[in-house]
Amino acid sequence: MNIAQNIEDINSKLTPFQAKLVAVSKTKPAEIIQKAYDSGWRRFGENKVQEMVEKHEMLPKDIEWHLIGHLQSNKVKYIASFVHLIHGVDKFKLLQEINKRAKNHDRIINCLLQIHIAEEDTKFGLSFDEARQILASEELKSLENICLVGVMGMATYTEDQAQIRREFSGLKSFFDEAKTEYNALTNVDFQEISMGMSGDYEIAIEEGSTLVRVGSAIFGARNYQK
Repeated sequence: MNIAQNIEDINSKLTPFQAKLVAVSKTKPAEIIQKAYDSGWRRFGENKVQEMVEKHEMLPKDIEWHLIGHLQSNKVKYIASFVHLIHGVDKFKLLQEINKRAKNHDRIINCLLQIHIAEEDTKFGLSFDEARQILASEELKSLENICLVGVMGMATYTEDQAQIRREFSGLKSFFDEAKTEYNALTNVDFQEISMGMSGDYEIAIEEGSTLVRVGSAIFGARNYQK
């Protein structure tokens, strides 16, 4: 498998839309990520905190690490010193914890609000109204060590492309609304929409995604025995 070629092929589809690729390296060993790094790639996504921490310790320090999986508050401290972007913020309490840990490291951590757009109960995320409540809250203004830079969503796992497109379109509409309404806040700077994975990223970029999370189309099928 030619990882560098796979990345190049996907990037060629993203470039006209000015979208960026997060190479999802979950379950893949550090030496595979090193190969992608050696080809010039720097932006990687991981689902699990422990796995990200282990890889961060083993690999070059100029890698831009994205945590794309569900994050528990008690795990934030392990990644606060180096994580580039946290995609899956689905509770205000989690934002408070990220802010606290970021302050300990004298840095501002960029975050995305994860919105539940799929017709599946298995996925995490805020409703649009819950996200509005966070953005409009007085409490948010006091969090000086986080910046909300956009939203993340996962479409329903279905063959129905019209449904996938509808869900992505809904997230883009909310992003546009929130950007207009809340970007004047000091810790809100909506720039990113993280939507689209290996099976649906081409629809996602057509609907306005700025970050796509692609793993198997780059690295091949995953081994979940870990």
